[in-house]
Amino acid sequence: MIDSRIPDHFEWRFALVALGILLLGVISIYSATHDLDKTGSLPMYGKQMIWILVGMVAFLVAMAIDYHRLASQAYLIYGLTLVMLVLVLFGGRSSRGAQRWFALGPVAFQPSEVAKLVLVIVLAKYFADVQRTGWIQQVIIPGLLTAPGLLLILKQPDLGTAMSFTFIYLAMVLMGGFHAKTLGMAILFTAMLFPFIWELFWTSLHDYQRERILTFWDPTLDPAGKGYHTLQSQIAIGSGGLWGKGLDEATQSRLRFLPEGHTDFIFAVFAEHWGFIGVAVLFALFAVLIFLIAEIAFKAKDGMGLLLAGGILAMLGFCLIVNVGMTMGVFPIVGIPLPLMSYGGTTTVTTMAALGLLLNVKRRRLTLFY
Repeated sequence: MIDSRIPDHFEWRFALVALGILLLGVISIYSATHDLDKTGSLPMYGKQMIWILVGMVAFLVAMAIDYHRLASQAYLIYGLTLVMLVLVLFGGRSSRGAQRWFALGPVAFQPSEVAKLVLVIVLAKYFADVQRTGWIQQVIIPGLLTAPGLLLILKQPDLGTAMSFTFIYLAMVLMGGFHAKTLGMAILFTAMLFPFIWELFWTSLHDYQRERILTFWDPTLDPAGKGYHTLQSQIAIGSGGLWGKGLDEATQSRLRFLPEGHTDFIFAVFAEHWGFIGVAVLFALFAVLIFLIAEIAFKAKDGMGLLLAGGILAMLGFCLIVNVGMTMGVFPIVGIPLPLMSYGGTTTVTTMAALGLLLNVKRRRLTLFY
């Protein structure tokens, strides 16, 4: 049921911080791609602005519909998401060795991005309903819920989203009442399954993905090949200096030394343009956003709200840390977008829908009594 009293409890701080990050993302996408579009078609930064408008609609819808009603349909939604993940393996669009997208005319839709948010909703529903707290209920059953989506995403293959899926599962297990007495059993269970999971994981990767992981330890071993992305990203970040080079003098991004500057490596583009000061401002905005999300989680009036907010925090926080880390050479390159910054329709709309769910949790705290 949709509640019409949205303005009464709207969190303007939250919305302004998110819009600030989105604006910085559009500026970075513009600077990375504005001289690529010479055909007269809508440029990438223009497309991103359209996705932001669509995301605002998703944000408002997610904020307005009672999250308890949404959670009541969680298993059905997850089932439909799994069907999409199966269908994309057979009828999806391939790009660079991966089959992750449905081509809908000029628009590409990536089900695995939506699946992350759906997993948060499903596990929040499960842990809010579960009565017993044994290791089977707290570890095994949610693992069985997570496994189908995880395996289908690995099959695409989409290493970054698969890692996000795993982290969301672990975070939700901990938030769902994972007690210390079951820790030993969980570790034993994980150790028993690790050889099988690792073999399945490693064999599902393409050769270039294995090489990326292996060259992570020393990119200089193949500076013109698999280490190229990492080295060029580090050069871009370092060359920004204190104040940055500005939009016109950023040679790494403008001269195309830095691949995928509008998607996976947008942080490196931003750092080259705006330097240490700009990065500090961006990190401050993300820190405020994370603080506001944590505040919503801690003040939620029911377990479902706590688990939803905590799961979304885990999802966004993991993507933020891994994306920044891989551009700096701290983590292997796994293709995780930077939330609210990277170019992409599905990831932008899904992230904004997740933010809408967070305000949904806060608004219900002020209007419902348990």
